[in-house]
Amino acid sequence: MLAGCATTGSDRHGGETSQAGQLVVVTTAGWDANQGRLQRFERVGGHWRSVGDAAEVTIGRTGSAWGLGLHPAQQDGPVKREGDGRAPAGLFHIGTAFGYADRAATALPYSAMTVSDYCIDVSDSPLYNRIVDAKTVGEAAVAGSTEPMRRDLHAGGDQRYRQGFVIEHNRAGVAGAGSCIFAHLWKAPGEATAGCTAMDEGEMDRLLAWLKPEAQPVFVLLPQAQYAQHWRAWGLPEPAGR
Repeated sequence: MLAGCATTGSDRHGGETSQAGQLVVVTTAGWDANQGRLQRFERVGGHWRSVGDAAEVTIGRTGSAWGLGLHPAQQDGPVKREGDGRAPAGLFHIGTAFGYADRAATALPYSAMTVSDYCIDVSDSPLYNRIVDAKTVGEAAVAGSTEPMRRDLHAGGDQRYRQGFVIEHNRAGVAGAGSCIFAHLWKAPGEATAGCTAMDEGEMDRLLAWLKPEAQPVFVLLPQAQYAQHWRAWGLPEPAGR
């Protein structure tokens, strides 16, 4: 568990979050846990301070595994692979917000999804791990993708992608390393995902309203043991009880 509403650890040791002014931190009980807790933090006077209450979230149905992000490569746990049902663990930039509506109440860059927008999860595609418009790249380029971004139109009214934002895992598009990782709405409370982080609408609204691109926000997802191991070197808030 992370520290509560009092001021928390500083990044005076530097680390992977030295440029960030906002953190979205998800911690889980272990590598195979598919439930977690999300806490927002902002930097105040060189220290991390929690914002609001912690929220329940779900992650990949088989847990988490080291992803490709801002953190150094690690050898002490599973490694994220395409289709493994695990959420990428580590530190990641937060990218574009997206949704079904024409606009959203957020300062993040926002993309309104259409029926022809897909995230490409085909490992050998040159467009792997990118959101593209079939009208631009051609229908053949999105063939085989299982990630239409308008799930309400392609998947029986599914609302999970009605609000969300990109978690920038595997920005280089390394084949087979995992793709299309988002924060989005959950289908039902407590229902795990294929590798994203899901939450209720109220928490998503709070996140989107709070996140500011000028703060260079970072998304953190770690099992509690790995968080306790890396928090100081990576400039994260101090765990509770220390």
